[in-house]
Amino acid sequence: MRPLALAVLAALASSVFTATPAAAELSRITDRAAFVATVQGRELSRLGISLRVSPDGTIAGRALGRDVTGAWSWERGLFCRTLDAGDRQFPRNCQVVSADARNIRFHADEGTGDIADFRIR
Repeated sequence: MRPLALAVLAALASSVFTATPAAAELSRITDRAAFVATVQGRELSRLGISLRVSPDGTIAGRALGRDVTGAWSWERGLFCRTLDAGDRQFPRNCQVVSADARNIRFHADEGTGDIADFRIR
């Protein structure tokens, strides 16, 4: 795998992306039903990355031309996920989720880690 592709896949897993909306504009999602209502039937996209998070607990998409799959659950008000990007597996990480009508933010490590912002399409 090329170094750039590997770096982007690692960033996806660890949620390292530049923020797009201001944090004050986003509202925290604290329950599964609100999260599902936000992402169901929608695509979450970021430069080179496109994901779908389904109500059945699956994640599917592409990152830099590679398939990405995963599983998620909602626990204690957090989005907990695992990811597999072909030759790379990313362990379970529980994240704080915030959103507005056009953007969704995942804040890793129960809100103490890196941030990944995606457009909701």
